[in-house]
Amino acid sequence: MKLILFLSEETRIESVVRDLRYMEDEMLLSSWYDVHSTVPPSYVQLPENRPGKVVSSLHEPIPVIDLGERDRAHLTQQILKASQEYGSFQVINHGVSHHLMDETLNIFKEFHAMPPKEKINECSKDPNGNCKIYTSGENYKKNATHYWKDSLIHPCPPSGENIQYWPAKPSNYREIVGKYSREMNRLTLEILEILCEGLGLEPRYFCGGLCENPSLAAHHYPPCPQPTLTLGLAKHKDPTIITILLQDKEVEGLQVLKDGTWIGVAPIPSAFVVNIGLLLQIISNGRLVGVEHRAVTNSSIARTSVVYFVYPSFESNVEPAQALLKGSNTPPLYKSITCREFRAKFFQKGPKVEEDLQ
Repeated sequence: MKLILFLSEETRIESVVRDLRYMEDEMLLSSWYDVHSTVPPSYVQLPENRPGKVVSSLHEPIPVIDLGERDRAHLTQQILKASQEYGSFQVINHGVSHHLMDETLNIFKEFHAMPPKEKINECSKDPNGNCKIYTSGENYKKNATHYWKDSLIHPCPPSGENIQYWPAKPSNYREIVGKYSREMNRLTLEILEILCEGLGLEPRYFCGGLCENPSLAAHHYPPCPQPTLTLGLAKHKDPTIITILLQDKEVEGLQVLKDGTWIGVAPIPSAFVVNIGLLLQIISNGRLVGVEHRAVTNSSIARTSVVYFVYPSFESNVEPAQALLKGSNTPPLYKSITCREFRAKFFQKGPKVEEDLQ
């Protein structure tokens, strides 16, 4: 048995702090981005991965869906169609107050504007290391190519468990982010219930374990001196059930891939972007499409986005829903896997994990 099991909470916290200290050497991107007139070599993407021209004029923008639609059947068909054709859509009239949305975006902007050491200290309280801040990605030291962003991430279970490990600064962080997390949980269940109706699943299919382990992230993308050479986020599908994104109103940065073309997702005031994750693609047996997306940078203005990731509990099995296989001629397209195994494979293999599950 490993000795770490017997370590006191104080010792585990000290270990987490040591793991975070490398940030003070590497420094968060937001602390040095403006001292370079060029992008450091490790941030330069391979030519085939660099941002090109976005030819969104050849496509309709991703669908915008009014959740206040009174015709339930029509609303269900809109969401189902968007999830099948794009894997992404924006929602308006979703019931989350505009004031709370603004407060949430602003509190994360305030957090990212704090001094680097203060941000690191605020993320060093969790003995399990689940509340963290990092530059580029979680495996900064191992990755040969880096991405132009700083990220804060921590769990936000509906129960409010472990909120004491969240940042305490800015002073009203926990209050605002707690309210926002509860609203995201409500909105998640509403959207998934509608998708269940469209797919023919029980309305409460996703209640419980399949939505039990959400996380919240705040990505901060400082201005970049050479935005054509780098990315804020690489092309990927989220390893989630769904992801709900609150975009910065001031600048566009999210792009989704549709028919081989990158489409810019223009921010709409008081709207959320909903992305179908790879796990929901599996559960729907391929009827819904996990959207490939990325983030680009710009040279003039910082951008902040708030991302609510909906994960199952680690013990949950993820597999095509049996109700979708019964009575159909379609065999299961994906193997059954626990969420714990899936996430380990995803962070090891990235996009190739999809092939392993088929």
